Amino acid sequence: MTERVMSKVIGERIRKLRKERGLSQEELAHLSSLHPTYIGQLERGEKNATIDTIEKVTKALEISLEELFRFATLNDRESEKVEQLKRLLHRISEDDQDTIMKIINVMLEWKDRTRNHK
Repeated sequence: MTERVMSKVIGERIRKLRKERGLSQEELAHLSSLHPTYIGQLERGEKNATIDTIEKVTKALEISLEELFRFATLNDRESEKVEQLKRLLHRISEDDQDTIMKIINVMLEWKDRTRNHK
């Protein structure tokens, strides 16, 4: 992937994540301590983001670097659900997260058993 193409892909990803969070370019600029014009240039792929800039943007969007660079094959609905679950999980303790994972696993096992007995 060329540098120019990578800048466009990253910019589109930033725009998508910003819009999902209901933020304007100005709001993202304020939260990331960057100029609104620069945010627009990043989103259009006109500027190559530095590591420093990427870190500021991901913190402002409350996402990890991994999430920014994940160009998943999930459809929009699946991706939205995953992101919603992640935001909810970040609000609770690690012990509670583990409990929820156990509950999900038990539910999936139950569903598999009931599906196999039909």
